[in-house]
Amino acid sequence: MASNSDWPIFPRGFLLGAATAAYQIEGGAREGGRGESIWDRFSHTPGKTYEGHTGDVACDHYHRWREDIKLMAQLGLQAYRFSIAWSRVMPEGRGAVNPAGLDFYDQLVDALLNEGIQPFITLYHWDLPQSLQEKGGWPNRDLVGYFADYAAVVVRHLGDRVRHWITFNEPWVFAFTGYLTGEHAPGLTDLPAAVQAAHHALVAHGVAADAIRAYGDAGARVGIVLNLSRVDPATDSQADIEAAHRFDGYLNRWFLDPLFHGRYPEDVFPLLGGQDLQSEPNDLAGLAERVDFLGINNYFRNVVGYEKDSPPLDVRFHKPEGAQYTDMGWEVYPEGLYKLLVRVHRDYEPASIYITENGAAFPDVLQADGGVDDRDRIEFLQAYTFAAHRALEEGVPLKGYFVWSLLDNFEWAHGYSKRFGIVYVDYATQERIVKRSGHWYREMIGGQ
Repeated sequence: MASNSDWPIFPRGFLLGAATAAYQIEGGAREGGRGESIWDRFSHTPGKTYEGHTGDVACDHYHRWREDIKLMAQLGLQAYRFSIAWSRVMPEGRGAVNPAGLDFYDQLVDALLNEGIQPFITLYHWDLPQSLQEKGGWPNRDLVGYFADYAAVVVRHLGDRVRHWITFNEPWVFAFTGYLTGEHAPGLTDLPAAVQAAHHALVAHGVAADAIRAYGDAGARVGIVLNLSRVDPATDSQADIEAAHRFDGYLNRWFLDPLFHGRYPEDVFPLLGGQDLQSEPNDLAGLAERVDFLGINNYFRNVVGYEKDSPPLDVRFHKPEGAQYTDMGWEVYPEGLYKLLVRVHRDYEPASIYITENGAAFPDVLQADGGVDDRDRIEFLQAYTFAAHRALEEGVPLKGYFVWSLLDNFEWAHGYSKRFGIVYVDYATQERIVKRSGHWYREMIGGQ
């Protein structure tokens, strides 16, 4: 493996792709038999999203998917990670299957394969059918069975062509920002509910993995995607070091430990009320055998110090002075990705790792010549891909890298105010314009 001044050179078979999510790009919210999701309900609730933005239209991918796949081919993408909208396939979340919804993804997969692009399907990227939320959502254990049934429906239909399956995207986010902080759908603020939701996601991963292996191709590979972050103490004081360790337990080890060690982290479990968790004896048994690959989404690190009377973790976040920050206010710190990958490999030994999301939002401007000169994003992607390459050279079993995102899109509670894409989307016209970073990424892929 080698590198040049512009990008790293990865080994043969390493996949370079881009990622999206259904609610963020599809639109067609009331078309083709699609049912309502929690993000439809949440985004239509006043005050929940930036200027009341919704995903009703988003990037209109539901109608423009052919154009978008041609764009992927022009960029040279080797793989494309996208999610299935549960409510497009099963409008009520259980029971009746919507043939039109399956047909949409059927055509999408075939078109990707025709262009030589490997599909990576995420079964759940936060858009729970609203009817299941009304039955209690993820804190309701019945969701485990409903999710397994949904997984079986999709895999029976697409499993003859799709090899890489992801059960969940960032269960920490939809559990804790959805049920604890209320920043995301369904917008609740209930710690026991959040902890229960997180637990049921882990159990559901296991049963869905079994369904994928039962109904998919013999070579099907099952993964789960976690949002992981380097956590550093603000100072070298013992109090700050302990605070950083607690936050690492909450953010990283809360899912890594059950998935690979079959248990919750003992130091933070009681702080989050784990003693009240409703579980069954074998809930966490055998989860490691149901992870063929681990997807890691990484954007920034957390710098944490001790803060008295800030329950339940007693932590406070610090922003290092002199650092570069993205439009999201996230620190640019590629060394954090390198250290994170080495740590996960050392402590958990997943068989394979993919960086399933990495990217940056910047205030992109369409210029008079019709282009977008996003040099900050190029520098970001250069630094982070070199960091990933360095980890790979040190033995981390890294198999691929997906830029977030292919397109500017609906950025959840931020609406359309933040742009992550390597392709600019003019939301008024739906025109797609490849940014300078997109041209750079195409050259990087071609230069392997």
